[in-house]
Amino acid sequence: MGKRSTFARRPQDAYDTIDPRAVAALKPHLCGVRTFAEPCNGMSHLTRQLRAAGLTCRYENDILNGADCDALLLTPYDLEGVDAIITNPPWTRALLHALILHLQTLAPTWLLFDSGWMFTQQSVPFIDQCSHIVAVGRLRWIPDTTMTGKDDCAWHRFHSKHSGGPHFFGRVGAPQ
Repeated sequence: MGKRSTFARRPQDAYDTIDPRAVAALKPHLCGVRTFAEPCNGMSHLTRQLRAAGLTCRYENDILNGADCDALLLTPYDLEGVDAIITNPPWTRALLHALILHLQTLAPTWLLFDSGWMFTQQSVPFIDQCSHIVAVGRLRWIPDTTMTGKDDCAWHRFHSKHSGGPHFFGRVGAPQ
C-alpha cells in the first residue's frame, strides 16, 4: 500500500482498517463525539471498532457498494445528527484531496492516512484547516499477516471552520 512497495495496489485503495491501534490512538481525541459517519467503510472494520469504543454510527457506506454512494456526493442532509466524519479514505492524492475539501464542509472530519503527507508541498492548500494530527505509527492492513505497512500513519482532523494549522499529538505509550 505504501510508496516503497512492489505490490500492486488494491483496486480503489481497498485497505481496511483491521489494526485496532488506529482507533486506540484516535479515541482520546474524540471528546464530545458520540455519533459519526463512515463514508469509506469498505468491509466495516473501522465502523465496528468505533462502535465497540462506544460511538454510534449514523451513516456508513462505500463506493464499492454502488455508484450512488460516492462520498464526494454526500450532502448535509445525508449526515444529519453526525458529530464527526471518521474514515480511512483512499490515499490516492487526487481523491484524498477532493475528499478533504468536500467532507470538511459537512462536519469535523478525521481521516487516517500516511503521516508523511504533512511534510509535502501538496499539503500546503489543506494544512490551515487541519486542526489535529494524531500519530499512529505503522499499521497492519492485510489480514492473516503479522507485517505492517511501510508508511507511518496519522489521523488528520479537518474542518472548514478551523484555521491556524494543526496541533501535533505524538504516540502515547511509544518506546522512549
